[in-house]
Amino acid sequence: MENQSFIDSLRREIIQPGVDELMNSRYFAELREGRLSTRRLQGFAVQHYLHNIAVCKGLALCMVKNAHHTDLYNHFVYQFSEEKDHPDLSKKFGIALGLKEEDFPNATPAFECLAHTGAVIRGMLLGSPAETRAGALVNETMVCRYSEEFDTYLQKHYGLGEAAREFFIVHSKADKEHTALAAEAIARYADSARDQFLVREAARNMTRFKIAKFEGIYKAYS
Repeated sequence: MENQSFIDSLRREIIQPGVDELMNSRYFAELREGRLSTRRLQGFAVQHYLHNIAVCKGLALCMVKNAHHTDLYNHFVYQFSEEKDHPDLSKKFGIALGLKEEDFPNATPAFECLAHTGAVIRGMLLGSPAETRAGALVNETMVCRYSEEFDTYLQKHYGLGEAAREFFIVHSKADKEHTALAAEAIARYADSARDQFLVREAARNMTRFKIAKFEGIYKAYS
């Protein structure tokens, strides 16, 4: 893959340190210990439901935006087909924790979650082709990792079965492919020093937004 050294540097210098910081945050430290409250778990379900709805709409707009560009159009068609069921998986997790159907459409984004979603949509709609996928590379890498954490400790400490954990079971596997697709797109389209600079900045910012998102959920659902 062209630009492999650039992708490797993104992962080594920006994304993996961000993953490590997120996994060491108080949200995941308490999850591993079985001390994370049900309310904070519910907070993830609600806030990620809202985020997933926005992502699906953003991907639909990306399909229109890139209708003239066969490769990018097909890329976003595939991403939409992969993401369209994820809001319902978030809801399914929340309902298993005691939330009701009406808790989801009536919810509003926590401040940090709104900032994270806004950054994702901004990248989709205003970024260059390579910059657009920088946020995906960060988010898919982090989702894949924290889904493994959720899947393990929700079963161990909270007694949730496979049906309730479906969101995390799916993401711990599917997002490995999504991460690879984002990396391939960046390698293909980051063909100038300017593009690589924009990708690096987008990845750095998205990493910070993602970490802040979980801190925001922790605070908002105290």
